Amino acid sequence: MRLCILSLALASLFGLVAASVAADKNPAFTDAAKAGPDFGFQGEYAGGEGDEKWGSQVIALGDGKFDVIGYNGGLPGDGWKRGDETKPGKGELKDGVVTAKGEGWVATIKDGVLAVTDPDGNKIIDLKKVERKSPTLGAKPPQGAKVLFDGTTPDNFENGKIIEDNLLASSNVTSKAKVQDHTLHIEFRTPFMPLSRGQARGNSGVYMQGRYELQVLDSFGLDGADNECGGIYSINKPIVNACFPPLSWQTYDIEFTAAKYDGGKKVKNGRCTIKHNGIVIHDDQELGKGTPGKDPEGPEANGLFLQDHGNPVAFRNIWVVEKK
Repeated sequence: MRLCILSLALASLFGLVAASVAADKNPAFTDAAKAGPDFGFQGEYAGGEGDEKWGSQVIALGDGKFDVIGYNGGLPGDGWKRGDETKPGKGELKDGVVTAKGEGWVATIKDGVLAVTDPDGNKIIDLKKVERKSPTLGAKPPQGAKVLFDGTTPDNFENGKIIEDNLLASSNVTSKAKVQDHTLHIEFRTPFMPLSRGQARGNSGVYMQGRYELQVLDSFGLDGADNECGGIYSINKPIVNACFPPLSWQTYDIEFTAAKYDGGKKVKNGRCTIKHNGIVIHDDQELGKGTPGKDPEGPEANGLFLQDHGNPVAFRNIWVVEKK
């Protein structure tokens, strides 16, 4: 018996050590002041006007490495749309300056300016760092809304937990309020995880009516697939990837119509229109099936579910308006 207990204790200790090592190799920062020098270069840059308007997204990959993407027409959702021209490249931080190169261009990033030249050093354009904010950030609940979380108590959610004094953790929480057709406003923040990739980078999910997952992920600078931020998992990718950089506060504003049933048989699919950071990413999207991970489709009213995927994603300012 003693040997068995000792073995369990050692296994637990080794598990904690392994988890600590994994966290060190793939850190998740929730405080910009502690995020390191790469964080200061990551972000969005914009400049020019008219036919010469360009945007750029600089994505930190850890250890001073970056992806740099140029968007002809402006930033995604602010001029650039799917199918428009992009100019991808790779960058590296050295001596306080990021130098990036792509096909037919070279750029340096310093003091908030991304200066682009041709390979011979002739100036093409200067882009200045910008910080976009959602027009619905901090939106106040209208009259008749049910406030699910305002930073004071997690008690409107089963398993609710407050972190950082006034934020709601993504700890597999379900709202106690059950809804059918509704309008939902929710704000979220993904962590800065420069060494992580794909589904391991700021993963969570907003499950509309607990049945249809609207993906939350650090998808800044990616194409925007159905399993990336703004995608309705396994159903449809967003019209445009409207994802802001990690540690930015972002918004989802959702108009949801529940599936209709007759005697337990579904006779009409659910639908939704979704804005991500004020940009329409799903326009009257049909929901022909439920998505994995929570509750199956059904006729009953159901709660909002926020998924825990092991990353410190935070939520705030959550309210819902039920439609008659």
